[in-house]
Amino acid sequence: MNIFDDLLKFTVIDIVDVVLVAALLYYVYKLVKGTVAINIFIGIVIVYLIYLVTETLQMKMLSRILGGFMSVGIIALIVVFQQEIRKFLLMVGSTNISKRGKFFRQFKFLQTETANETDVDIILSACNKMSASKTGALIVLEHNNNLDFLTTTGDEMNIKVTQPIIESIFFKNSPLHDGAIIIANNIVKATRVILPVNNDKTLPSRFGLRHRAAVGITERTDALALAVSEETGQISYFKDGDFVMFHDTNELAEMIRKDLN
Repeated sequence: MNIFDDLLKFTVIDIVDVVLVAALLYYVYKLVKGTVAINIFIGIVIVYLIYLVTETLQMKMLSRILGGFMSVGIIALIVVFQQEIRKFLLMVGSTNISKRGKFFRQFKFLQTETANETDVDIILSACNKMSASKTGALIVLEHNNNLDFLTTTGDEMNIKVTQPIIESIFFKNSPLHDGAIIIANNIVKATRVILPVNNDKTLPSRFGLRHRAAVGITERTDALALAVSEETGQISYFKDGDFVMFHDTNELAEMIRKDLN
């Protein structure tokens, strides 16, 4: 009877506590969804639930074993989820709360969605033109994580996105063509940006440094990246540190719009 009495004593603080835990678990799931880490995350949740059951049933030996595993497991978690933890802390640290409530846009289930202003069709038209002429390009589309920490590695800009602007930036004789450009809400924030390169992941031989840089930035932040190969002219799309397959430009445009919004 005492157990039921305790359950009925549910205060406002308890409700807030449950909501915050649910929000945290939701965002952690979002970070690891679609990666190998999702299986590890599910396994950890199952082990923790078993631990809670053994504690409730007072199974002392098993609860002590699982308790010991849980106490030292934090070190293993930091190693296993290094990239995910980095991405989460980057999201928190680089968010400007006063700037249109970016922090609360991380938790999309708590509010209505806000459309991203980036003109995807113009960007893809420029990519198609550069693909035809085999002009190498690397375009990073800012999502929720603020990428201002990267703009200082290149030349800061404030130019509205147009097809001629993108093509002129990546023109081989342009002083701005080397490196990546960052686009946020249809504005070119920076050019000649130096991105972190991923050397761990095994990529197809046709992928070069541009593609490794696209993998590096998309696995460390929630940004999206488009790379145009200088050798083949192929357009590649990267999200969450992975290469995303698509059939044609129309499908790619829909995927990018969905991912941005």
